[in-house]
Amino acid sequence: MSTHHPIAIIGGGLGGLTAARVLHVNGIESAVFELEGSPEARTQGGMLDIHEENGQQALHAADLFDGFRKIIHEGGEAMRLLGKDGTVHVSEEDDGAGGRSEVDRGDLRDLLLNSLPDSTVRWGRKVTGARALDDGRHEVAFADGSTITTGLLIGADGAWSRIRPLVSDAKPVYTGISFVETDLWEADTRHPRSAAVIGGGFFISLGDERGFLAHRETDGSLHVYAALKADEDWLDTIDFTDKETAKAAVLAHFDDWDEGLRRLVGDADTITPRRIHALPVGHRWDRVPGVTLLGDAAHLMSPFAGEGANLAMFDGAGLASAVAAHPGDTEAALAAYESALFPRSETSAAESAESLESMFGPQGLEQLVAFFTTGPGGQ
Repeated sequence: MSTHHPIAIIGGGLGGLTAARVLHVNGIESAVFELEGSPEARTQGGMLDIHEENGQQALHAADLFDGFRKIIHEGGEAMRLLGKDGTVHVSEEDDGAGGRSEVDRGDLRDLLLNSLPDSTVRWGRKVTGARALDDGRHEVAFADGSTITTGLLIGADGAWSRIRPLVSDAKPVYTGISFVETDLWEADTRHPRSAAVIGGGFFISLGDERGFLAHRETDGSLHVYAALKADEDWLDTIDFTDKETAKAAVLAHFDDWDEGLRRLVGDADTITPRRIHALPVGHRWDRVPGVTLLGDAAHLMSPFAGEGANLAMFDGAGLASAVAAHPGDTEAALAAYESALFPRSETSAAESAESLESMFGPQGLEQLVAFFTTGPGGQ
């Protein structure tokens, strides 16, 4: 037996939850279907910088800005930029005026979850397929054998979206950059040298078309990404079940780097591979009745513009606001939402692709130093 939901959101990440919350604020019920089995099924990743012009605007629309201010990581907007030899080229303190407040992704997700009625999110619902019915309705099938129908289907289900094929044939492609993600727990006591290198907020070290990106987390750990240009299958050549062997394989690409930087991998408590994928810049689709996308499902991009979570939340708020502004007219709402979605996501995706090329190009360090010291144009 199939259950009908007027609005079904597939994916309980930041974008899908923001959409559900803004709908709720406007007195509109929705149902969120999430793959994970519970809110505690896994940790939610590292720090996010939430921008005044989009992510924070979404939180205002969700009537959660005051709650957001309570979870800001004080000092998290500090930034250090180093060369491969450990030389500090840029060091900025967090003066509270940066407009890109740092928060823990898990704390932000909890803020959104706790603002919704308990029945909103259906946990442990893995989508296996979706198909169009008639009059703009869709059916979604789940791995447990259940199905739902809906009058408005929102794909907020990330990079490998099961909803995207309803509107687009586009698929994410490998960007040429691979990450190896590490954590150093209890950094101030167990890894004090690494803690001193990273500082109090965001950290970048670049050279030789590779580098390290890191954050100090609110729990006192360091969250690090070793990043380099690599063939798509490079990570498959490393046995990540053997932590020490994996560390050695990664550090072989950082042989002549400062030892303090190498410790960010060598002393790590965890190590995890990540390939970086992206949808084509300017990805869009023709209006399909009764269905749309938001966040990575709509415009997956590399993380080098820092916009992924911000855009997902802004998308969710914009879509929900459009639905509220067009009661009873789903197509008008979706047309209004997508007309704003496409140009802004294209702009951010282009910036992300350009940042990837510059950061991991031959002059990556020099260009980033110029960006932080003299502005985006280096003038």
